[in-house]
Amino acid sequence: MSTSDAQPYLRKLIMKSGKRTLRKVGDFQARHSLVGTGPVLDKADFPWTQTLEEHTEQIKAELDDVLTHPEDIPAFHQLSPDQQRISRENHWKTFAFYVFGHRVDDNCTRCPETARLLDALPDLQNAWFSILAPHYHIPPHKGPTKAIIRCHLGLKVPTERDKCWLRVQDQICHWREGECLVFDDTYEHEVFNNTDETRVVLFLDFDRPMDGVGRLFNRALVRVIRASAYVKDPLKNLAAWNAGQRPQP
Repeated sequence: MSTSDAQPYLRKLIMKSGKRTLRKVGDFQARHSLVGTGPVLDKADFPWTQTLEEHTEQIKAELDDVLTHPEDIPAFHQLSPDQQRISRENHWKTFAFYVFGHRVDDNCTRCPETARLLDALPDLQNAWFSILAPHYHIPPHKGPTKAIIRCHLGLKVPTERDKCWLRVQDQICHWREGECLVFDDTYEHEVFNNTDETRVVLFLDFDRPMDGVGRLFNRALVRVIRASAYVKDPLKNLAAWNAGQRPQP
């Protein structure tokens, strides 16, 4: 194996080992969680979701502006090379506002009302417009850690809602425009947009509410994740993209 071949192989090995370690501590995190630990969670446990829902139209207006130039929106794997298994060609695009706590000022400036709402959210880690092309399937996968919880705010949902779905473990979920869906991405999940329309959600990751011990543990864990290539590479690639250095998907 050449040096050039060995480097990506070693990266994959390190990533796989790291994810395995993170998932092993999931039981500990679940014991210290202050909210449910099932696949799909009650949005009522997160009062800020109501604020987002009430401002859906303002967020959609800024999304519409972003979508006028789809060529300016990177595919997920163009920012995060570790997502190449689940992100192909131009089928899944992301317009990022936050990446593991790092604010993307260029994009926030372009969508000031969305940015204002995001800036006010407690313990936000990631936020972006997640844009899924017609007839694209994101294959089954799992998130790395229970330290964070995921939320989708439906912004553009295909008319044939029954053909556009998210499966989390054994639960099939359908988005509704203007409504939040909260779930634990450490459970196996997949997405299928089997329609002729584009699906867009505001994709959020935020810290899981924990007791004192769990909160200290998760904060330390997130600091380690932020220092890894898993986070540093997307930030570097996003900065390059916004500067006009755009690789082909």
